[in-house]
Amino acid sequence: MTVFENIMNRRSRHKAGYFILIDPDKTSTEQLPSLLHDTISAGVDGFLVGGSLLLTPDFDSYLKTFKEFSRDIPVVIFPGGVHQLSANADAILFLSLLSGRNPHHIIGTQVVAAPIIHRLGIEPISTAYLLVESGKATSAEFMSGTIPLPRHKPEIALAHALAASYMGFKTIYLEGGSGADHSVPAQIISTISQTVDVPLIVGGGIRTPDEASEKVNAGADFIVTGNILEKNNDPAFISAFVQAIHQD
Repeated sequence: MTVFENIMNRRSRHKAGYFILIDPDKTSTEQLPSLLHDTISAGVDGFLVGGSLLLTPDFDSYLKTFKEFSRDIPVVIFPGGVHQLSANADAILFLSLLSGRNPHHIIGTQVVAAPIIHRLGIEPISTAYLLVESGKATSAEFMSGTIPLPRHKPEIALAHALAASYMGFKTIYLEGGSGADHSVPAQIISTISQTVDVPLIVGGGIRTPDEASEKVNAGADFIVTGNILEKNNDPAFISAFVQAIHQD
């Protein structure tokens, strides 16, 4: 079974799956054991590791430590660039920023990264990355130099999602951005999910279990939270997110 098949199998047990995004610059290796123990005990379905910047000196070593405590939960790289690659991960989101028009982020970086990913033996999960307007400039928007999709125009988001589907992407990642003021609107999620038969990952600016539940009910297949758990990693808070997303 591939990592992607494993992820989809885990998601099929619930209404939606839940990923925790961990930024190595914000969570030290010393903090990993307790954080991973609490999130795994709560029932999370996978981990995304990465960030727009990477000041942590040894990404490979960080992931090696990460895998020592992640048990059988999938660990997937969420890369901010070609410097965020490691054979110690189970897979990598092979992102193409389809919401932008900069060829470097649509195909340029991917061509540079592909031979390295092949050599390291990491499973690539082709992912159409769609940035959605969130109320302020986020790290992803600034670093990529792209204009996000307008949040009040679901038809534009749908057109991009349809293109991603026709191009054969395995997943579509609707992203509000790290620390977004506003999360991806439910209207955009529902418009896409009703038309496009590709798993939808939704992240950025989701701060409460109720908000996560709203995204799931709109049609999200996976919810991603990151910043909120850096501020509140209480096990009860994590469990509330799991319950709101799984809806068992």
